[in-house]
Amino acid sequence: MRTHDLDALVLACRNLIDLRFPDSDGGAAAMLTASGEILLGTAPEAFNPAVEVCHETEPYCAAHRLGESIVATICLYREPGSPEKVLAPCGVCQERLATHGPGVLAAVPQEHSTTPGWVPLRDLMPHYWLQAFDDTPAMWTSAEPST
Repeated sequence: MRTHDLDALVLACRNLIDLRFPDSDGGAAAMLTASGEILLGTAPEAFNPAVEVCHETEPYCAAHRLGESIVATICLYREPGSPEKVLAPCGVCQERLATHGPGVLAAVPQEHSTTPGWVPLRDLMPHYWLQAFDDTPAMWTSAEPST
């Protein structure tokens, strides 16, 4: 994957935060597909926080709707006047991304930096539960990244 593609993904995510939350706390997610499309999302608030969804839900569902494979993902959060935070995928999002294979690149925070680091999903999930079964999909047993 080209650095330019990852830079464009980060910029698209930042731009959505700037557009949607210019003067308030807010976050967004962006996912890059195998065809090079960038899918964006942000999470609406609900009266009952138990029914809220994460920022990644919208681009993840869009990839499914479009029949696209996700190859990279980032989630950012910003409070006005503070540096943005890179949020690594939570456990639920890791499970969702697992359907796209262990080579999906996930943005992770880097110590003393606001620039995201990138690691393959297999490094976030080195003991993925599916590997305990004899019929584990080949994409999770292969050493090659999926794209």
